[in-house]
Amino acid sequence: MAIISVGTMAFDAIETPFGKTDKIIGGSATYVAYAASHLTRPLQQISIVGYDFPKEELESLKKRGVQLTGVEVVPDKKSFFWSGKYHLDMNTRDSLATDLNVLEDFNPVVPDTYQGADYLMLGNLMPSLQMSVIDQLKIRPKLVMLDTMNFWMETAMDDLKKVLKKVDVLTVNDSEVRQLSGEYSLVKAAHAIFKMGPKYLIVKKGEHGALLFSHNDVFFAPALPLEDVFDPTGAGDTFAGGFIGYLAHVGKTDFEAMKTAIIYGSAMASFCVEKFGTQRLKEITQGDIRERLKKFVQLVNFDIRL
Repeated sequence: MAIISVGTMAFDAIETPFGKTDKIIGGSATYVAYAASHLTRPLQQISIVGYDFPKEELESLKKRGVQLTGVEVVPDKKSFFWSGKYHLDMNTRDSLATDLNVLEDFNPVVPDTYQGADYLMLGNLMPSLQMSVIDQLKIRPKLVMLDTMNFWMETAMDDLKKVLKKVDVLTVNDSEVRQLSGEYSLVKAAHAIFKMGPKYLIVKKGEHGALLFSHNDVFFAPALPLEDVFDPTGAGDTFAGGFIGYLAHVGKTDFEAMKTAIIYGSAMASFCVEKFGTQRLKEITQGDIRERLKKFVQLVNFDIRL
């Protein structure tokens, strides 16, 4: 089943305690596409790039079943660029440069061939742009998933509240969920957010896993302890790609399916952080994914007598 993925396709320059890169491929929609394409096809991309975005990268995505009709190429501007430096804990980072470039002109257009998609992944963008994509869809998808961040809560809260009314699944980190809801308890925060529109809430906790809330249930998925964590950039987007990719693969949107989808998302994110950028996501096989999923099962499986 088709997934429309809306977000950035960009360049990153990253420094972590374990290495440094000058300029590599990044962007939320890129990570979502590489993760989801391991689980389902087609992916229908909506983004914007400049003249400098490598043609071989676009070809690599096409070979993985990613449709690029909705990707605008601006001939006289550079692609979005972000540079950051991670601290030793790998959870905190400093942004060194953010060059919007083509992103200043981004006006997402849903191609006719994308109409009728069952799943919509709205990457972390200005809420008004996220809303414009929803408004262009003639048939509402079975599932609309949205990622956002504290910056939009501070600068575009009214627009964010409007788009949240149209969303099924919201994904944010624990500080953002508290900021959005005004509640410290994650349980109370979840119920405050459900009143805003979403039916499900995913709270990303980085190296400590993820929580899935519905109105009546809670599910926790741990993160896999890894020997090598080189680069956490894009891990959240990779998680989202794995999550929605699994749901599209099985064609379901219920809480039970989402519990498994959380594990798939966590597994894909665990690959992402092992190398810089999208490199590891390009290398892995179906066998690698199966072995990683087995490790997750072993991590949380135990017998207890009650």
